[in-house]
Amino acid sequence: MSELMSAAAAGLPLLVGWSVHALRLSRRIEAARRDPLSGLWTRAPFERRAVRLLARHPETAVVLVDLDGFKALNDTFGHAAGDAAIRATAASLTEALTERRSAVVARLGGDEFAAVVPLSEPFTLPWLLKGLHGAITAPFRHAGRDLTVGASIGACLSSDLIPDGRRAGVETLPVLLRLADEAMYAAKRAGGGWNYPGASEERCTTTAGRRTGRPGTHTPHRREAA
Repeated sequence: MSELMSAAAAGLPLLVGWSVHALRLSRRIEAARRDPLSGLWTRAPFERRAVRLLARHPETAVVLVDLDGFKALNDTFGHAAGDAAIRATAASLTEALTERRSAVVARLGGDEFAAVVPLSEPFTLPWLLKGLHGAITAPFRHAGRDLTVGASIGACLSSDLIPDGRRAGVETLPVLLRLADEAMYAAKRAGGGWNYPGASEERCTTTAGRRTGRPGTHTPHRREAA
């Protein structure tokens, strides 16, 4: 018995060492899947998680975000300001989706972001998009200045593609991303704001007659029905 206890005691440091090593390895793998600037998922891990989420939830919003005025911000205030805008956007998306714990958020590259968000009721999509747009376009602080960027947001619902209640498969995500991308570019052509297929309201958001995110603009006006 004493020999068994001695062997166990001798092996304990080795076991602890392996546990610490495994934890560090897991953290390094996790960090490698995250965008270093924003801290959000990169494209590949985002897509894997998004596919699983779509398979579990019949009502899911796929959202794409592209910043407006990002190049002008970089050109005017420098790349550090652009990096600050990326971090602020990531923080705004994360905070706006805090209560939706199963949501998956990513930076796809450059100033483009994506999210997959389960919805308990599909009619809440406009409120979701309005909240995301307001959070992203709010002023952020950099080098003693309040800066802003605009945002064009496009979205679609998984139930629009699979209306009979069937669960999404692997092939569903690329189609939903394409539909969200088309909606996002429609919003961008209209001057910014948010849009989704079948939306009946005007998605272009302006402030004092100027596109949200341009110099001199801060808070987006409420969208009125067309």
